[in-house]
Amino acid sequence: MKPAAFDYARPGSRREVLQLLAEGSAEARILAGGQSLMAMLNMRLTQPRLLIDISDLQELRYVREEGSYVAVGAAVRQSELLRWPALHHKLPLLAQALPHVGHFQTRNRGTVCGSIAHADPSAELPLCLATLGGEVVLESVGGRRVLPAAQFFQGTLLTARRDDELLVETRFPVADPRCGYGFTEIAMRHGDFALVALAAVVQGEEARLGVGGVADRPVVARVELSRDLPEQLNAIAWGLGAEDDQHASAAYRRQMVRELGRQLLEEVRP
Repeated sequence: MKPAAFDYARPGSRREVLQLLAEGSAEARILAGGQSLMAMLNMRLTQPRLLIDISDLQELRYVREEGSYVAVGAAVRQSELLRWPALHHKLPLLAQALPHVGHFQTRNRGTVCGSIAHADPSAELPLCLATLGGEVVLESVGGRRVLPAAQFFQGTLLTARRDDELLVETRFPVADPRCGYGFTEIAMRHGDFALVALAAVVQGEEARLGVGGVADRPVVARVELSRDLPEQLNAIAWGLGAEDDQHASAAYRRQMVRELGRQLLEEVRP
């Protein structure tokens, strides 16, 4: 199929982007990497009147450490973050997860913030952001607001971003040297969307376990490693509200949460 007709704009500054969003509102969509949006356009799942291309805006193309977090601008491609020299030291969870994000061809176009904004419940980057307790920065002509991941993700492909806002930056907390970080997933093929994905942050006997691909958004649960681990993982698995679909049964996904969760926590635990 071909997309419905639309206008195309390639503004030269972030300010111009925000002005176009203010004028176009619900009729406009942001084009950064386009790896999700173009497929949706071709299938006519979305039919915007205006595409605003931010892919070459250099003021939104940065990866930098700012105090307690690493800020990733809206035009940064996934491959660029994967090549960031400090990635393994500053963001070890993302260093493990990024190779699972699509394929190297799509990572050369897809953006970090685009994946966050798309909010697919099976995607790796939203899961990492939620597990780490990161934030997103949303901007409109009326100003900026910063939202934690737990508030930003609201359902399948649904976020708290308003129609006139641009997700200008994603903030990932810098790794704590006292913590261990781990990621794993199971998919039909490497690079496909995960049937179940898990991310873990472990400090001492406490862990945060994030689960993707099961509920309608990333879900993060606290686990006490000194208590009965299978019992806690079973409760987490049942609490996700898994449903059968064409890819896997709910029972299978629950079992993967239990088994992969146990393996991951045992591996990451100091």
